[in-house]
Amino acid sequence: MAKVFRARFLAELNKAKLSIPGNVPKEWVVDCSHVGKGISALKYLSRYLYRGVISEKNIISNQNGQITFQYIESKTGRTRYRTLKGEDFLFLILQHVLPRGFRRVRDYGFLHSNAKKLLAVVQLILRVFLTVIKERPRPAFICSCCQTPMTILGFRYPALESG
Repeated sequence: MAKVFRARFLAELNKAKLSIPGNVPKEWVVDCSHVGKGISALKYLSRYLYRGVISEKNIISNQNGQITFQYIESKTGRTRYRTLKGEDFLFLILQHVLPRGFRRVRDYGFLHSNAKKLLAVVQLILRVFLTVIKERPRPAFICSCCQTPMTILGFRYPALESG
């Protein structure tokens, strides 16, 4: 499947008269799996379009050249931990770096930050109706004497004591 995808993709680039970077690899890895339609497909794609490879909070430790990080296993939804040598960890990260001449998808088309109206049209065409998330009201602080809600004017932090 990777060969077919690569051939068709490069043929379309040639047909559109777009330049192809010289360092395009000969073999491509294509992971093609059904992710659903509508909302589930958009959620799946958004993980790859709007975030980096791994966030700093998911890197648990870096000791003696060993990197421990956490991730969520896609099949079970459980949090897993993995420890790798530093160079193996960097190899995994660098597999997600785009080759020279390529750009992230989110910078173009309906995913561009200035294309809010176009994104709304695409959502209508795909019949994706996002529900508006209602903001939960903050719990009120109740006065211990009169049992009425208090208005917060500010916070006062205790002074740090020396010694």
